[in-house]
Amino acid sequence: MSYVKPDVVVENMVQAGATKAKLPVKDLLVRGFLSGALLGFATTLALTATIQTRASIVGAVIFPVGFVMIVLLGLELVTGNFAVVPLAVVEGKIGVRDLLYNWGWVFAGNLLGGIFYALLFTLTLPADSEMAKQIAALSEAKTLGYGKLGVQGMTVVFTKAILCNWMVTLGVVMALTSHGTIGKIAAMWLPILTFFAQGFEHSVVNMFVIPAGMLVGAGVRFSDWWLWNQIPVTIGNVVGGLVFTGLALHMTHRKVLAQAEPSPTPAMLARETALER
Repeated sequence: MSYVKPDVVVENMVQAGATKAKLPVKDLLVRGFLSGALLGFATTLALTATIQTRASIVGAVIFPVGFVMIVLLGLELVTGNFAVVPLAVVEGKIGVRDLLYNWGWVFAGNLLGGIFYALLFTLTLPADSEMAKQIAALSEAKTLGYGKLGVQGMTVVFTKAILCNWMVTLGVVMALTSHGTIGKIAAMWLPILTFFAQGFEHSVVNMFVIPAGMLVGAGVRFSDWWLWNQIPVTIGNVVGGLVFTGLALHMTHRKVLAQAEPSPTPAMLARETALER
């Protein structure tokens, strides 16, 4: 059967987290770089579809192609690692230093990939194109829009980030529920579509969108990007992935050896023999 049961999925999450934490820096950076760029490709594809159809749901249906490529190629996405790598810490397979090592280098790789794609993509855009206007408006909405609301804006962006990565990390987990390629694609497509269609905040997507907007003339400063989006969104993504996917599934599906029926001791065996007599 191609379906993988939840307890096996959680076991695979733990093993994946341990493996990811031991990858060399080169692999984390290269795989992270590719992931950041591929999510940039997926974002511009989704925006193209939305502009052409005037229906944002069409863009949301198409966006998961980038996530599919990332998962099937075994690349590194820091938002997915927010859920799986901590489980290896919980089970004592790696330490907190290993977790921070993975998160830090993958974050850097994702950031470089997103900015690099933003630089290349904006070179293809006429300044007055609809795409340039959409990206600039989106960049401003994701930063200045929250900034205008003050504390309320920070609460909104943080909450959207939690909801976003709850779904994104489910995409990672759902890919583990099937052995077949088509099954993996179908399973992971569902939560990724769900997050993108509702406009939630994804830190790696924003590593492309906001710099791209700045490059095409959005009135966003570097401080606006990090204060009102990148930092709170990253923290919210950690909470959403770690608490609502990683720890929640581990709590309910992980087989705990300590709860298994204990092996009989010599004294117990002697007692049972005496009773049988």
